[in-house]
Amino acid sequence: MTLADELAYTTLSSLTSRIRRREVSPVEVVDAFIERINTRNPAVNAFVCEDFERAHDEAINAERAITSSCEVGPLHGIPVAIKDLFSSKPGTAMTMGGVRALKDNITQHRCIFSERIEQAGAIIVGKTNSPVMGFRGTCDNYLFGPSRNPFCLSKN
Repeated sequence: MTLADELAYTTLSSLTSRIRRREVSPVEVVDAFIERINTRNPAVNAFVCEDFERAHDEAINAERAITSSCEVGPLHGIPVAIKDLFSSKPGTAMTMGGVRALKDNITQHRCIFSERIEQAGAIIVGKTNSPVMGFRGTCDNYLFGPSRNPFCLSKN
């Protein structure tokens, strides 16, 4: 089993503990999640915007903080994704779940959720597919296509 496969089913509390005990580094964790996303996303279509290079750079900084015994937040080094319903960073796209009129929308700010999750130490790796305006239980996105159930690809 690869580290990416192992970490995919690790609980958040276990993962944060392993990072703090230096059993696994933030770089290893972020890179493993990026590997898993690259492997699974072509079939699942969960990620619509990837920011892997920046996430890797942030993981390097997170690792430096751990090795320097700096005080870190509760989500330090944990990779997360933000729904395409929220502005994650200035200069990134946000279509509110595939609203055609927003296909070229670039945000000038970040939402409070994104800001606070990063303050807690999380590393945003990208944005995920969402139903239009978040109003459906299934994701039939007009701009990016439907996302699929990772356990049964024939389902949405």
